[in-house]
Amino acid sequence: MELNKGNEVTVENSKKNIQYLQYINQMYKQILDEVDVGIHAVDETGKTIIYNKKMMQMESMDIQDVLNKNLLDVFMFKDDQSSTLVQALQEGKKTSNVKQTYFNNKSREITTINNTIPIFQDGNIQGAVEIANDVTKLEKLIKGSSSKGTPRFTFDSIIGCSRVMRDVIEGAKRATRTSSYVLVVGETGTGKELFAQSIHNASDRFSAPFISQNCAALPDNLIESLLFGTKRGAFTGAVDTPGLFEQANGGTLLLDEINSLNMNLQAKLLRVLQEKTIRRIGDTKDTPVDVRVIANINEDPIDAIANNHLRKDLYYRLGVVTIFIPPLRERKEDIQLLVQHFIEKYNERFQMNVKGLHEEVSQSFLEYDWHGNVRELEHIIEAAMNIMMDEEVIMYAHLPFQYRSKMQIKERMLPHSSVDTFIKENSDVSIPLKDQIELFEKTYIEHVLKKNDFNISRTAGLLGLSRQSLQYRMKKLDIR
Repeated sequence: MELNKGNEVTVENSKKNIQYLQYINQMYKQILDEVDVGIHAVDETGKTIIYNKKMMQMESMDIQDVLNKNLLDVFMFKDDQSSTLVQALQEGKKTSNVKQTYFNNKSREITTINNTIPIFQDGNIQGAVEIANDVTKLEKLIKGSSSKGTPRFTFDSIIGCSRVMRDVIEGAKRATRTSSYVLVVGETGTGKELFAQSIHNASDRFSAPFISQNCAALPDNLIESLLFGTKRGAFTGAVDTPGLFEQANGGTLLLDEINSLNMNLQAKLLRVLQEKTIRRIGDTKDTPVDVRVIANINEDPIDAIANNHLRKDLYYRLGVVTIFIPPLRERKEDIQLLVQHFIEKYNERFQMNVKGLHEEVSQSFLEYDWHGNVRELEHIIEAAMNIMMDEEVIMYAHLPFQYRSKMQIKERMLPHSSVDTFIKENSDVSIPLKDQIELFEKTYIEHVLKKNDFNISRTAGLLGLSRQSLQYRMKKLDIR
């Protein structure tokens, strides 16, 4: 009887223990599902044993797709990256705040910031747990947002297949591994800010502020207070205001047209770069800042130094990494890619269906010097599409007049031999200049008409005339 009673007590205690374990397990599960971070744990073989609700949301996965399955059978990683969980298992390595991009079983890209911890028991690795924060939406926001101060460009945004452009992009990508200062050199319109934003977004500062300031946009007294901030009472109306360096702390500050700053202000900037501290105007104390400075300049640094536009010591400090962006005229093999990109961009914006360029326009683009570089090319495409109706091809007549007047197009010019022949055949110096000009104009128009199989619209476009104007000139000059 006493033995049976003892057995009953033991069974009852076992039931209570099981119920308590179930209660604890349910509590753990509820806690794991309520926390606002992803938690993913694997055993020593790499199989998933814990996978909370937040992690399912972040990775767009169902628990049955992941639980009790090997991590590497479910997720795919880029060639240059490996799973931080696998690293923890294999190397016993604890990592903190590591950015990782990978793909779920539907090939959807996921980006997280991970803290990964190996689990030890008796000195042996028994598993690993990863605590992850989702930055996928933030990554998309960085790439796609056009709000002020938000860097939207990445290296994927840079268009170019030319060897010179590929080399520049590769050099810029190497600069993302450190926090060294960067000097980006390039003519107006080459895309200097695009490179600066791409470097920031690919660095470990990508989630920190990115602030851009054009140094030529404001007078020196305002740019100084804007950069370094002000202390209350420094001057009439001054209040405590943080400058751009303080606002960009932990992130990146882009200083565009650095060569427009006066020498005194460049000296103050040099001190900030060397000491990594700033002093607000009117203040007596220094404030430490952790800011990566990227500076843009639209002239050759050596010329800028020679012309007293840039301090030599500031150049040496900023130019630890110097990136030279080639002008468009030195990478004309990229023009077709850029044109297609801009056509697609404005097709979407204007709800149009433009397919491409007429052959004469393509040829003219290859012969033009593009002093405004990529920005000028985009403006031409946008302007042309603004005056198009239902046409699917950009004709020469669609291009803005100011550009048509500048472009030197071989098709629009008589060959030198023809010019020489014309002069020899019309060398009568007794003919008044006005008549000579009309004769040459007639010869020139006939030449272009023949080149275009007497197509009036195409010829008018090449000549920079309206169809009506060309027809008037043909009638006046008796061209049939």
